[in-house]
Amino acid sequence: MANSTIPQQVRDAWKSASVAPLWESPTAHKDDPGPPKPSIWRWEVMRPLLLEAAKVESPEAVERRVLSMVNPANTSPMDESTVKNISAAFQVLLPGEKARPHRHSMNALRFTLEGSGAYTKVDGKACLMTEGDMILTPAWTWHEHEHKGDAPIIWLDVLDVPFHLGMGTASFQPGPVTDLPDHPDDEAFAVANFVPAGAETDYDYSPVFRYPREDALKALAAAPADKDGARRVRYANPVTGGPSMALLDSWLIEVGDASETVPRQTNYNSVFAVLDGEGESRIGDQTVSWSRNDIFTAPQGNWVRHKATGEAARLFEVNDREIYRRLGVLEERLGNENGG
Repeated sequence: MANSTIPQQVRDAWKSASVAPLWESPTAHKDDPGPPKPSIWRWEVMRPLLLEAAKVESPEAVERRVLSMVNPANTSPMDESTVKNISAAFQVLLPGEKARPHRHSMNALRFTLEGSGAYTKVDGKACLMTEGDMILTPAWTWHEHEHKGDAPIIWLDVLDVPFHLGMGTASFQPGPVTDLPDHPDDEAFAVANFVPAGAETDYDYSPVFRYPREDALKALAAAPADKDGARRVRYANPVTGGPSMALLDSWLIEVGDASETVPRQTNYNSVFAVLDGEGESRIGDQTVSWSRNDIFTAPQGNWVRHKATGEAARLFEVNDREIYRRLGVLEERLGNENGG
């Protein structure tokens, strides 16, 4: 509430000079409100909405037929983030439809939730999309979509749009496609521990654009348990072993049947998609129950633990960890909420 003892002419002068009293700010000098709350988008609710969207709008008219996942706590129509530096969305294509080419400075990935037979063409390379596949469209790569299957296909889009908007680095270029680089085929990197001669090593993203579900599951089955008790594998850049894109890091996690992970707290933000199984995640003081194709967030600062309620469950995770690591401010701790 404004201080009534301040004359209105003084306030008018401040406003005219584009200054404001810090002591009236709703965020300055206030107690820490605690970590942000998680959000969840349930597949049983979203799937009918997406199929309805496919009836009322065409990708030819709107560039991409997308329903963005907007954090309910956002206070401005201009704030379309799903969680902090990450925007997530659902995209749907019907058989025979195309989404025209474009490129942008934002990193993006696609994780197929339902359907098959579509292709995302990335810098000229056609990447098949089937359930559980991840497709990269790194910053400033040309990409377009075409559905050659016989039923609707729905996928998860994840981008670092909010970060670029905050940094003033968001840029976009529509087609036609120009200046395509000469990328090796993905098969050139198919054998672990070997990289073909002549492969670029200074790209800030993986030269492999398609990560099939079956490969991810095979890697997960061979992985030892992580420190929190879950199996965890990274969708890695085969040249560097690091994250597949500069600012977005992707993982596949398996939570054992009826077991719960050791609590983990970080200062980065995560979006999870349920690949299969059922379970629940304790995120801060809230418990989020989930099942196949549900999407939920784990905002920074929360203690997070996952539990499968039946057989082993698998979660696809995308986070902005690399932003914090590159800035030298990354924080991660394992234990429990009481500091143990």
